[in-house]
Amino acid sequence: MTRTPIALAVMGLVAALIAADLAGSAPLNPYQAPPMLALGSGLAATGAHCAAPVVE
Repeated sequence: MTRTPIALAVMGLVAALIAADLAGSAPLNPYQAPPMLALGSGLAATGAHCAAPVVE
């Protein structure tokens, strides 16, 4: 096999994955989304390792 059919198959699978994700998910609501950069907003970080409490 050459690279072309494999590359086309991978791109097709990625497109199918994106289509399945878009078909199965609810539409995004930009008014309920957290700010992309919350620098100086006073909002606490959540959902990441940096939001975990410090254990001493």
